[in-house]
Order: sequence, then C-alpha cells, then structure tokens
Amino acid sequence: QVQLVESGGGLVQAGGSLRLSCAASIRTFRNYAMGWFRQAPGKEREFVATISGYGGVTFYAESANGRFTISRDNAKNTVDLQMNSLKPEDTAVYYCAARQALYGSWTFSRSDDYALWGQGTQVTVSS
Repeated sequence: QVQLVESGGGLVQAGGSLRLSCAASIRTFRNYAMGWFRQAPGKEREFVATISGYGGVTFYAESANGRFTISRDNAKNTVDLQMNSLKPEDTAVYYCAARQALYGSWTFSRSDDYALWGQGTQVTVSS
C-alpha cells in the first residue's frame, strides 16, 4: 500500500525556519514527481513546490520562490521542503503529493495532477 507521511510541522515565529519531510512507501520512487501543497483555514489548497523524479527540475509558487527549497533523496524515498523567512501567511496544513511521471524531468503544479496524498502536517507561524 502506497503511503506518504509528512513530518516536521510545528509552531515557529515569523522569520524562522522549518524543514518538512515526506516519507514515501513507493517502490519506484524515482518514477514519481513530488509536490508540496498547503491549505489555510477557509482557503483552497494551493501549490507550493514540485520536484521531478530525478530531482533535476524544480518549480515554485511565487509565494515560495526564494524562501523555500524542495529536495529529494531517491535512496531514502524522501522529499523535503526547507522553509526559511517564514511569514504568518505561510500558516497552513502542508501536504505532500506524488504523481507517477513518464519522464524523470517532469513536474506538476496542479493538485488535480496528483493521485497520492499524505495526511498533512500543520505549520503555524506566529507574528
């Protein structure tokens, strides 16, 4: 059974950093593009960052560009999201998602592109 399990969320002050991690129980992990999304209370789920299966291509939402870094370790079946310079508006439940990709360079930024989702981890940034 394929599972995605996020960890690393918590409470942090504005300007601080957090590192989220997602562990994937996927046999051919390198064949999956991975993404991070978030959902704040009363808002729709939104794209944060994505990384290709081989890790060579990344893409970020404008809100994350320059502050967040997505990375993956295909030997450990993990994908991380390093978040720096956090702002109160970054407060949300963060979700890890996986999507099988035909090519290792593909990335996906729409939530509808992803079939596999984790349970989410709460990130709260205080002002």
